[in-house]
Amino acid sequence: MHSTGPTTKLSTNYRSHKDHKRQSMSRNKKSKLDESYSDSSSEDLDDDDDTRDRRKINADLPSEYWQIQKLIKYLKGGNPTATLIALCSLRDFDLSQDICQIAIRDVDGLEALVNLLDTSEVKCQIASLKILKYISQSKNISRSLTDLGAIQSLIGLLSSNVPDLQCLSAETIANIAKLTRARKLVRKDGGIAKFVSLLQIPGHVNIEALKEDKQAVELLRCAALGLCSLSKSSKNKRKMKNSGLIMYLSKLITLEVEAILVPVVATLSECSVDPEYRAAICEGGIIQYLSKFLESENQELVSHCANAIFHCAEDSLTRSLIRQHNGLEPLSRLVRNTENVTMLEGVTGAIWKVAIDHENCEIFKVLRLCEQLVPLLHNQPEEVMINVAGSIAECAKIPENIEQIRKSNGLIHLVNLLSGTNPTLLINVAHALGKCATEPDSASIIDKYDGVRLLWSLLKSPNPNVQSSAAWAICPCIDNNKDAGEMVRSLVGGLELIVSLLKSENREVLASICSAVANIAKDEQNLAVLTDHGVVPILSKLVVDHSTDDYVRGHIADAIGRCCVWGNNRKEFGARKVVKPLVKYLKSKEPFVYKAAAMALFHLSLEPDNCIVMHENHAKQWLVNMVGDDDWVLQEAAAGCIANIRHLALANDMAQSSKR
Repeated sequence: MHSTGPTTKLSTNYRSHKDHKRQSMSRNKKSKLDESYSDSSSEDLDDDDDTRDRRKINADLPSEYWQIQKLIKYLKGGNPTATLIALCSLRDFDLSQDICQIAIRDVDGLEALVNLLDTSEVKCQIASLKILKYISQSKNISRSLTDLGAIQSLIGLLSSNVPDLQCLSAETIANIAKLTRARKLVRKDGGIAKFVSLLQIPGHVNIEALKEDKQAVELLRCAALGLCSLSKSSKNKRKMKNSGLIMYLSKLITLEVEAILVPVVATLSECSVDPEYRAAICEGGIIQYLSKFLESENQELVSHCANAIFHCAEDSLTRSLIRQHNGLEPLSRLVRNTENVTMLEGVTGAIWKVAIDHENCEIFKVLRLCEQLVPLLHNQPEEVMINVAGSIAECAKIPENIEQIRKSNGLIHLVNLLSGTNPTLLINVAHALGKCATEPDSASIIDKYDGVRLLWSLLKSPNPNVQSSAAWAICPCIDNNKDAGEMVRSLVGGLELIVSLLKSENREVLASICSAVANIAKDEQNLAVLTDHGVVPILSKLVVDHSTDDYVRGHIADAIGRCCVWGNNRKEFGARKVVKPLVKYLKSKEPFVYKAAAMALFHLSLEPDNCIVMHENHAKQWLVNMVGDDDWVLQEAAAGCIANIRHLALANDMAQSSKR
């Protein structure tokens, strides 16, 4: 016979805890199979993917269902030995099966398992945790465990002196914390600080010995796994950062133990979406390890490294560090692995961001990366194609890369993607085509395959970012096409659409459309049509409305200057009082703004009344300084404008003299 001491202790603790639990939730207890299976929390809408049809199960319940229910009854008896045997027997079943999980839930087995966590019997606690760790991978089970208050008990076990209890409870929390409400409860119950403390490596510990200590490695792995799940909450990220997470992760990553690295880098990847974390990761010397581990044979680790780089490479210093630590070559090789889509998405995203730096694009040119990226523009998930299009757009800053894209038929694939509906993909594709269209041969191919018409159709999109990216792409397509005038006229309603978009309230749309107007207006016939559609009064209003925004002002002035050469547009612009605000544009510190303003004023100065307004507003003193500028186009515009003002002044003096 077993001694009564431990038995009584286990039974008392178990029952008192059980009574407390039942007071809070027994009225929700369900005895019918259909009701128990459909129990789920409405708070976790993002995880609501486990609703199943139970009618098929009702007809024939297998023997496992009844056997599990018998074993659960032994958990409630209070005898430690019987409880332990029952727990071990439960593990013999395939608990991943729905019917086994239903059997446990139907007789309050989850409640019994959770209550065992608060006993003093370590073996029972461990056995219960081994089952909970396994079945908590089911989101329905995780919801039920959260409702039962399992989070509080599990957090308490993180402070245990028994490493097995710490490991199992940490891994169980990692599973449950995939639910939004569970993550919140862990934070509120002080679990984050305990998780972070588990990552601490004492200074006196021999690192090589630590690597060989399987139990220590397992504890670090489970703690990192828990933090990875918890880091999906922005509030948790802040709490983790304040607890010194980055400092601990930067030490763990130097161990280079693969079992630890996967959850550690996964946590870094999740946290790196936050700018503060990105700065800390860069300062903590982690970038060199992320670059190094791109060479790993573990595809999960490579995927997390690539995703972390994708987020961190938003910052210029990180992009330089990746280049310095030889991270570009592995990235260019990894795009060939098209079987692992998750890894491919991270790798192409990382390439997109690091390619923002011109120096990195030069290296990619030597590696002939664009030729490898082009095949990924079709027959791939949208997320991959978004990243690939973004990568090509950045690489196309270099003419040699544009040539690689063109010769690999990349332009045709890009044009085909313009028929899609994903806004981010359309934006990146438009950017890529716009960069490639700066080369005349590429612009001709884009036009040949109907790319200009498709770009123009994107101007009708309700998304202003799609509109602006399409308008920016249209500009080089017009500028580098020999028959641009005829091409634009062939687009029915195209010019009317352009003029209507000048009324947009989005500054990026305004800037891009004004730039498009300036390019379209180079053709006299198209300028005449723009004038008929009322481009002059709209531009005149924009000059006044955007008198301080340099980004928009430069493009408005450029459009006005181009539109002056048709008919009475100069006179109408003057009548609508655009001259005075344009003179103020000359005071801008942005070269593009004052150059565009000088060009516009030169064209306007061919109308005598406009010269009078320029003279009255002291335009001459600003224009004189520009005559000495290094830009000869600006020199000529400023000198021509001054000459026209002087000619009018001389003519006026002569007229006054003749009257005397």
